[in-house]
Amino acid sequence: MTFIEKLSAAWSANNSLLCVGLDPDIAKFPAHLQQQPDAIFTFCKEIIDATAATACAFKPQIAYFSAIRAEDQLEAICGYLRTNYPQIPIVMDAKRGDIGATAEQYAREAFERYGADAVTVSPYMGFDSVAPYLEWKDRGAIVLCRTSNAGGSDLQFLKVDGVPLYLHVARLVAEKWNTNGQCGLVVGATFPQELAQVRSIIGDMPLLVPGVGAQGGDIQATVNAGKTANGMGMMINSSRAILYAKPDQANGEDFAQAARRVAEETRDAINRFRG
Repeated sequence: MTFIEKLSAAWSANNSLLCVGLDPDIAKFPAHLQQQPDAIFTFCKEIIDATAATACAFKPQIAYFSAIRAEDQLEAICGYLRTNYPQIPIVMDAKRGDIGATAEQYAREAFERYGADAVTVSPYMGFDSVAPYLEWKDRGAIVLCRTSNAGGSDLQFLKVDGVPLYLHVARLVAEKWNTNGQCGLVVGATFPQELAQVRSIIGDMPLLVPGVGAQGGDIQATVNAGKTANGMGMMINSSRAILYAKPDQANGEDFAQAARRVAEETRDAINRFRG
């Protein structure tokens, strides 16, 4: 099953456009986990089990693992997902972008070492830096387009022949780079007008949409701007708001139950505007 096929099936099976980001920060873990040698694996496993029924994808952010030499726990988490939730895509958030020979190794890292279904990549060095990911014909390459951070405007809004650079990227990926039909784009929820412009260019290509939850993106505006005609087409990511949801002590919630509650609330809020 290709990345797009798996993603489409997950959208339907879980009736969800919610992507759960895995950005583990030990300092924010419950106290009883912080001293465990496998704290990251245990924390993420509990989050995955609690939220899998609400998710169309899981998105591990590789820097949170590699910065503290926890790549082995990331491998274990990806293995756990493939074994227990093989129907839910793994999107490795790595934002790779380098020359072809190096990109080949980054592709092997994402697709062989971690078994990811898709990986985020940067378009800045051009097609030859993205092409090695496309050699994996069943895997996805999700290209940065209009990112959710404020500084993204420094380059992405530069005009090329009167058109913002991010729209050139959208058209380039949709019309030339999407050779296997497995590409997607990253467009932030913090810019719904730009999101709508990108959707008008790319047709039904999937969008990874960060920026709801802790970053404050408006869910209604995001869904209205980015959904496809069938009410799908997006992986709307929430990380910190779900991972570190405050347990309701009165109801005896633990961190995983709190994460499930917030994930369900976020999924339901998204679904209200899908039409």
